[in-house]
Amino acid sequence: DGGKCKSKPEVDLAYKGSTFHRVIKGFMMQGGDFTNGNGTGGESIYGEKFQDEGFRDHHTKRGILSMANSGPNTNGSQFFVSFGPAPHLDGKHVVFGEVIDGMDVLDAVENVPTDAQDKPTVDGGVVIVDCGVE
Repeated sequence: DGGKCKSKPEVDLAYKGSTFHRVIKGFMMQGGDFTNGNGTGGESIYGEKFQDEGFRDHHTKRGILSMANSGPNTNGSQFFVSFGPAPHLDGKHVVFGEVIDGMDVLDAVENVPTDAQDKPTVDGGVVIVDCGVE
């Protein structure tokens, strides 16, 4: 099934084809809501929410990947990529990776036009066209 998991009622749990629903220049881009597409949803393979898994790494630079949440132990599928250091997020959002190639893509996304709610207004949105490890 192309690496996809399913939830109930048979929603694909996959980042491919999902959008970044929030872009804040100088701060971050947020995506991973593949259930609603607007930042109000998301689900993990572990269920709707799962616990924080440690705060060993920090938001020290551009390109840090972290779990988005609404408080302690509320991780789902949403995540964000930092556009710069964000130490105020340390101990609140679990870092799980970093961008090592493609900073030009971050530059392009950071500069897309957005509306008053930080939603990209470009035609078609900002979409994850492909993802995974090769």
